[in-house]
Amino acid sequence: MELLYGLVEVVLRPPVRRGLRWRIEGVERIAARGPVLLASNHLSYFDPIAVANLTDLAGRRVRFLAKAELFEHRIMAAGLRRMGQIPVERGTGDTTALDAAAAALRNGQCVHVFPEGTISEDLDPMAGKTGVARLAKAAGVDVMTVGLWGTQRIIPPKGRKPERFRTPITAVVGETVPVGADANPRETTDRIMAGICAAVAQARRLYPVPAGKGEAWWARPPESARLRSCRGKVAQAKLDAEYAAPAQDEP
Repeated sequence: MELLYGLVEVVLRPPVRRGLRWRIEGVERIAARGPVLLASNHLSYFDPIAVANLTDLAGRRVRFLAKAELFEHRIMAAGLRRMGQIPVERGTGDTTALDAAAAALRNGQCVHVFPEGTISEDLDPMAGKTGVARLAKAAGVDVMTVGLWGTQRIIPPKGRKPERFRTPITAVVGETVPVGADANPRETTDRIMAGICAAVAQARRLYPVPAGKGEAWWARPPESARLRSCRGKVAQAKLDAEYAAPAQDEP
């Protein structure tokens, strides 16, 4: 498993590091040893490469919870499994992936999850799914949040032109969200996504301002990276009201 992972690192590291303009904040927060559970926003199919570069800088090899469709091709499936990647059958209620990820964490490995479950079409963080909270609770670990920005330009949505040379990418390792033994999955998921939103907002602040006139399709203001609750309409209405309320001047 590690031999194949090491070969992929050797092949991809030079073009990924030198071909793009990276700005990374907080990589020192990722522990060099022991279990680490990372959770980030999801903008593009390039996101796993960005996360792998981040963890590589921290001296870690990362195991992803990846959608099962990636494992349908026999050769690709064999390679992904040999690198320790974990297939997820989305929408089935199957806990096999969470059990495998929890075992990896108990063995001191670094695991990454996209709590949204899919790529955000509007580029802002979506409501999270409870899998990452349940995984953290089962494994007895906290969740380290990560914000990504710029990957949507490398592998963009359909109809957009990719920008694959010297494109800026920003990754911010944000706050660690504690997950106790009695944690409520939905409340914990919202806390995790709030941490991700804060990291995304910071990644946007650090990102180079678009050149030229007009609004670039990929640009978003930091403040639009705000929590979308997984706890239903009442919780979301409260968040929307708080967001829409005018800021009060301090006395």
